[in-house]
Amino acid sequence: MSAPLTEPAARTGRHANSTLVVLFLSLGGLSFAVLQSLIAPALPVIARDLDASTGDISWTLTAYLLAASVLTPILGRLGDMIGKRRVLLAVLVVLFVGTLLAALAPNLPILIAARALQGAAGAIMPLSIGIVRDELPRERVSVTVGLLSAIFGIGAGVGIVAAGPIVDHLSWHWLFWLPLAVIVVALLGVIFGVPESPIRTPGRLDLAGAGLLSVALVTLLLAISKGREWGWDSGTILTLFAVGAVALVAFVIVERTVAQPLIDMRLMAVRGVWTTNLVAVVLGFAMFGTFLLLPTLLELPAGTGYGFGRTVSEAGWYLVPATLSMLIFGPLAGLLDRRFGPKVPMFLGAGLIVAAFVLPALDHSQAWQILLASFLTGAGIGLGFAAMSNAIIEAVPATVTGQATSVNTIARTIGSSVGTAVIAAVMAADSTPRGLPTDHAFTEGFWVCAGVALLAVLICLIVPSARRRQDEAIAAGVDDVPLEPIKA
Repeated sequence: MSAPLTEPAARTGRHANSTLVVLFLSLGGLSFAVLQSLIAPALPVIARDLDASTGDISWTLTAYLLAASVLTPILGRLGDMIGKRRVLLAVLVVLFVGTLLAALAPNLPILIAARALQGAAGAIMPLSIGIVRDELPRERVSVTVGLLSAIFGIGAGVGIVAAGPIVDHLSWHWLFWLPLAVIVVALLGVIFGVPESPIRTPGRLDLAGAGLLSVALVTLLLAISKGREWGWDSGTILTLFAVGAVALVAFVIVERTVAQPLIDMRLMAVRGVWTTNLVAVVLGFAMFGTFLLLPTLLELPAGTGYGFGRTVSEAGWYLVPATLSMLIFGPLAGLLDRRFGPKVPMFLGAGLIVAAFVLPALDHSQAWQILLASFLTGAGIGLGFAAMSNAIIEAVPATVTGQATSVNTIARTIGSSVGTAVIAAVMAADSTPRGLPTDHAFTEGFWVCAGVALLAVLICLIVPSARRRQDEAIAAGVDDVPLEPIKA
């Protein structure tokens, strides 16, 4: 059986300057999120400069994704064990090294290695949320978590918007030099302005579980990422899926038997946790569906009759409404959470994302339709991501915040990977003789994303209310300490 979960009866009474704590944590999260998407629009330029094929250059995205997925739960668990600030500092140092190496990269292998180091910093979000929960006054936690969660969506949007102008006016190396400056500020801020959390879960790292989870995530995500390129029915892809499934089953078995698991399976049995993770998968799908569909449509030649003929830089500006609305609606989700609990903003966010895709599915011939869809997507993601984070931390004790939020982060990553693969396959399956996606392909892609977002709405209906969420956590065995105050 798993070791009992415990949480101090009261938070520490000492608080650093909470505004500075939030600022430095936000900068760390922003730099990671920007690096996640910043490189994507510039891949053709980087490929030409490094004399790399399309398949080879795509490893810069795959390496980032795999490193983030594998190391996020491990580092989240270490944060719970030895201190969230200590692990966050190490993560920021790795992100600094990876970004510096990428800025100086003379060839593709070094750039891929640098991207893997950057992806290793994926635990920034769960560690930051854990620090906020431990250090800030309780009444500020939900709004601050909403802001931090929104930052990750904002960062991804900023990356898409900024990539074109940076490459056009500087060079692709500046895609890394500029975020590097933000990382330095965040690192210094955490060193001098963020205190160490006194809330720990002593124990040893579950190496067997970590190994099995790493194998499962690497094989499954590699199969999803490379399925279209290598062939979904190829022996390699089928083998990867099979190995991933076996490793995942073995991981669950091991975690249910070891005394100190990497991920406590009791947490995954809590309805407030597993339903929220399902929503994370779906919203991750929708977010990257937007980042793929809208820029592609905008950059297609106007001569096609449905493309807008915009440059990469011009197309990025159409995503500014999404970025701004995330910044507004993320903290708003925290305010709604304080009054109604996380279920309401999560439901509203999913509903807005459905509307964001239904609109261009019906007609995407006018610029205002794209701008409105961008705004609605950002608003939905801002509400949904923030509500998910709050739902997780309110359903588990503070001693396991790192591992619980890490799983939610992985769920988003998996959703993003699946969304990218599915939408790319939809567009590739319906293309012109020149290899350009047809107008019908975009319509179908928007409807697919709308249908997936509708699934998130339905899942939100079975997310438990605040009182039921606490009751189910106790029934699942997470009952050693009262959780967050029960809301109306």
